[in-house]
Amino acid sequence: MPKKQRKFADDGWAVWIDGEDTSTIHINDWLNPMSKSYVDIAIHIRGIKSSKSLNVYVPFQVFDEEIEDVSLSFGDTKILQAVFSAACIVDYKKNQHTSEIAYNGKTVDIVHISTTSFKAEPLSNGTLIRVDLQELQPYFDNNEAYFIWRMPHKTLDEIFKPRVDVGNALDRLRDLITTPVISEKYGYSIRINESRLLPEEITRIGAFHRQKLNKAVITISVDENYELNDSGCYRIRRLEENLYKDYLPADYHREDVITYQWNQSREQNYQGQFNFYYSIIKNSVSKGSMFLYMILLFILGILSDAISDTVRALLGLLT
Repeated sequence: MPKKQRKFADDGWAVWIDGEDTSTIHINDWLNPMSKSYVDIAIHIRGIKSSKSLNVYVPFQVFDEEIEDVSLSFGDTKILQAVFSAACIVDYKKNQHTSEIAYNGKTVDIVHISTTSFKAEPLSNGTLIRVDLQELQPYFDNNEAYFIWRMPHKTLDEIFKPRVDVGNALDRLRDLITTPVISEKYGYSIRINESRLLPEEITRIGAFHRQKLNKAVITISVDENYELNDSGCYRIRRLEENLYKDYLPADYHREDVITYQWNQSREQNYQGQFNFYYSIIKNSVSKGSMFLYMILLFILGILSDAISDTVRALLGLLT
C-alpha cells in the first residue's frame, strides 16, 4: 500500500485584547477535502467594558469581503443551540450592533461584526483583523461578549491540494498495478500566541505581550471517511444535522460528519502556550489503478478474442 505523509503547520495564530480582559478563543475548522475549507473564529471576552480593541492575527491572507458574520443567523434558536451546545434565550438584534443571549445561567452580548468598522489589514505573512471596542461601548449591556465570524481557511486547503507524482515512471506504474489502495496521512498543527512564531509586526506591539488569553478550544468537523487522531480531545460527537443544516459553510455536506474537540487552558499550562496537533488518515482506492485495470482488461479482452479466432482458424485447417 503506497503511503503518503504530509505535514502542515498553522503556527502563527494570535489573539489579544487591549484592555483589562480575560478571553477565550474558539477555532472551528470545517474540513472539506473536496472543496474549500472554512474556519469559524469565536472570541469570548470577559471584561469587555474595560477593553479598547480586539485583535486577531491569522497566518494567511483574508479580505474584508471574505469575512462572513455568522452571528446574524442566531435569530434561529436551533442554530444558536447547536453552536453553544445549550438551550438559549435570545434577544435578537437588541440594538444596532448586538444581540443578547442567556444560557447556562448567564447573559452575554453577541456582537455582529458586520455592523462594525472592523479592518482586515494585510501583513507580511498573514492578516490582522481589528475591531474597535471603544465605539461599541454604548451598546454593551453586559460585561461579557462574543464575536463570531467565518472565513476561508486557505492554509488548510493546502493539505488536500492535488499533487502530481513526479517519481520514477516505472515505480509509479508498478505501484498502480500492485497496490491500488493508497493510505494518506496528514499531520496538522495549530499554535496560538507563541511570539517566536509570529511576524515582527505583531511581536513589537506592547498590548500583545500583555494579553490574557485564558483558554483555547479547537474543533474539527470532518467526514467520517477520514480517520482522525482523537487521543487529545475531550469530547467526540456527531454533527446534529437538523440543528446545523442552515449554518454549514458552502458546499459542506452534513451527512456522516463527526466533530472532535480539544481544550487547553492556562490552568494546566502556565506559560500560556496553546499548541494543538492532530493527524488525519484516509485509505482510498487509486483512480489511476482502476483506470489502468480497465485498460488492461480491455486489452486482454481484445487479445483473448484474437487468440480465440486464431485457435479456431488453426483447428479449421487441421480438420
